[in-house]
Amino acid sequence: MKILLTISRIIVGVLFIFSGLIKANDPLGLSYKMQEFFEVWGWHFLNDYTLALSIIMIAFEIIAGVAVLLGWKMRIFSWMLLALIVFFTFLTAYALFSGKIRECGCFGDCIPLQAGQSFAKDLLLLALIALIFIYRDKIKPFLASRRAILILFFTAVFSFALQWHALLHLPIVDCLPYKVGNNIPEKMKAPPGAVPDSTVIVFTYEKDGKPVSFNADNFPDDFDDSYAFVKREDKVVKKGNAQAAIRDFILQTVSGNDTTLALLTEDRTQLFLFVKDGYKAGRWTAALDLILTQAESRNIPAFLVANLTIEEAFNSGPEAFRRLTPLRSDGTAIKTAARYNPTLFLIRGGTIIHKWSAPDLDQALKALQQMK
Repeated sequence: MKILLTISRIIVGVLFIFSGLIKANDPLGLSYKMQEFFEVWGWHFLNDYTLALSIIMIAFEIIAGVAVLLGWKMRIFSWMLLALIVFFTFLTAYALFSGKIRECGCFGDCIPLQAGQSFAKDLLLLALIALIFIYRDKIKPFLASRRAILILFFTAVFSFALQWHALLHLPIVDCLPYKVGNNIPEKMKAPPGAVPDSTVIVFTYEKDGKPVSFNADNFPDDFDDSYAFVKREDKVVKKGNAQAAIRDFILQTVSGNDTTLALLTEDRTQLFLFVKDGYKAGRWTAALDLILTQAESRNIPAFLVANLTIEEAFNSGPEAFRRLTPLRSDGTAIKTAARYNPTLFLIRGGTIIHKWSAPDLDQALKALQQMK
């Protein structure tokens, strides 16, 4: 039993640390995944707290993993681990059996797991943690209490520092489809032989205080202004076997024309500043002015990609925005492409040459100055 308990501790500890580190590389990714669950459940009031919840959960995963390996305070941590894995198992089970969420985000975007794979992993962890919980009194600390506390303290500092760095300077290891080196038009294509999901659009309206859902095949005959729009959902009726890495990425001109491929297939260097509502102006606006001056001197076109109207973007933004050619895109696509709000992309022929978060725009200026 002692050997089995030790093996269980090693597996659980290593997996929790590994999972936490991968998610710490991109805490916003977990935050967006939480929002996806909350949207499905109708818990919209929690959307403003998902980033804080993400940071805390990631830090706890790493700290708990180290605590299990050290065998420190197992009476406390065994309860915490059990509660956490029960919660994770519920999430993956919901994703698997409801079909409303494709991936749970257990290992972030670097190791995407399907709902079935995540559920199987959590069942294994549940069994191992249950064993640890049952025999928690038999686990002896690996180190003296003072040394264990010191290690856990630095583990906590490291986990929060890593997340802070990723939030401020973009993920250290970029696993997103918009990573440097990727060609956006190519990533918008489904793999050869891929069968896409079969979906049906379901509309939900409210009539006489009651929700009414329907699709195009059963549209109500009495539909009029008494129906108040609530939401629209793309319901999967038959799952495909693969899909494009980049979906729903559209660049629209002021007149509403789709100019995505026209721009991204041009064999010239371009700058795209991705901005989503809720961004904060700061010292980066001065750096942006210098970047645009440098771009103009080199005949490099620069675009403002926002989910705002042109008037909203220009009126609420810094003066430098008016020097950019405005384009409109979906907010979800923007937050997927740009983990910091705003983020500057350097693109040529649709291939991402470089990208910088707003605090790193001084590096973008240097890069432009060094271009031949």
